[in-house]
Amino acid sequence: MKIKSALFIISLLFMNTSNAQNDQLPYYEIPEYPSDYNEGTVVARMIDGLGFRYYWATEGLRAEDLAFKPSEDARTTGDTVDHILGLTNIVLLSALKKVNEPLDTKGMSFDEKRALTLNMLKQAADIFRSTDDLSQFKIVFKGENGNTEYPFWNQINGPIADALWHCGQVITHRRSSGNPYNSKASVFTGTVRN
Repeated sequence: MKIKSALFIISLLFMNTSNAQNDQLPYYEIPEYPSDYNEGTVVARMIDGLGFRYYWATEGLRAEDLAFKPSEDARTTGDTVDHILGLTNIVLLSALKKVNEPLDTKGMSFDEKRALTLNMLKQAADIFRSTDDLSQFKIVFKGENGNTEYPFWNQINGPIADALWHCGQVITHRRSSGNPYNSKASVFTGTVRN
């Protein structure tokens, strides 16, 4: 419960300061790209792209969209959103150099989960953007026989790629439930066309 409270408070504080000039959550559009290419800026841009896709995949989801699932054995859209939040938690805890602990989201509304996910992605991207040595950001899982560490490489093909995959599922599910996403959101430019 402590990690949920701490991350949610950090997220809300970050959201309040970063959105002081506008009333939007992060990733309505992708931030300007940096002038320099290095390992940190490239990964941060990948996370920015994930944040933009997640923002628009989840913008305007209705209760019936969240309850939709394409088959009896599939996850609902709401379950998929929860899974993306869990993956985002892994990314952020790695950025913060902390041991991975599951996030307790019991009692959180969809809007709270969405805001938390977007703010956690922004926080992680900002941390990675300011480094040129990703080797220090391991994924660490606590186990009964001690911690298991994975190099940053697993972050790319693991939680980041997996969250991108699931954003696509949310888009497909919402189309199937009769609520397509805003087609003016251009994933190529990271902007919203007028």
